[in-house]
Amino acid sequence: MRNRLIRLAIAHRGNYGAIKKALENREEADQTIRIQRAVTILDQDYPDRLRQLKYPPYVLFYIGNKQLLEEKCLSIVGTREPSYYGIHATRELVSLVKDRYVLVSGMARGIDALVHGEAERTIGILGNGLNYDYPACNSELYRYMREKQLLISEYPLDTRPQRYHFPFRNRLIAALSDDVVVMQAGRNSGSLLTANEAFKLNRRVHALVYPYDDVSGQGCNELISRGALMLDGKSFVRLAEKKSGS
Repeated sequence: MRNRLIRLAIAHRGNYGAIKKALENREEADQTIRIQRAVTILDQDYPDRLRQLKYPPYVLFYIGNKQLLEEKCLSIVGTREPSYYGIHATRELVSLVKDRYVLVSGMARGIDALVHGEAERTIGILGNGLNYDYPACNSELYRYMREKQLLISEYPLDTRPQRYHFPFRNRLIAALSDDVVVMQAGRNSGSLLTANEAFKLNRRVHALVYPYDDVSGQGCNELISRGALMLDGKSFVRLAEKKSGS
């Protein structure tokens, strides 16, 4: 059954709805499809936090250190076009928390790339196959992640990035951690989608506070108005000092 599930995920290019329909229709898997390295929802080492999702992934393809999925995680996300303030604050936070948590982000340029590049234990969650470097500007980071850290994706090898993959991908970033931190977001930032998923899952959402007239951080301020925890100098330290499970 496990290999059948992986083959169906490969045959249907990781499309959740298509995989679900194939399972309901008892579709047989093409036995000539070569198995790719993956964790399935049938496996004991499948992350329990992902089972809490309305649409838990059937298969997670991976490359790198799979054991990172078993450790305490902290998700940090933000804009692709960060300001000096956002970059400085992200570096400060990562330096405080990187020894306590495995950091989770989405491998986008900007804040995500900064998180992965500043820490030695991170998980990058992709919206494409593991053999695509997207965006291409992060190619060097991808090489480092494949060798030293962990990349995971619902999408099998050779699956090109599609715009609609990324909002759906964001639910995994939200689910893997008890706390989700938004370091910088405008009103239309994709990071807000991750925060919304975190709210649905009753995760703690933190947002860096911005001056009221700074449009680059309006999304963060709106999250705070909706109940996100305000992230400032003191709360940086509190987050870094939190005990596992607290």
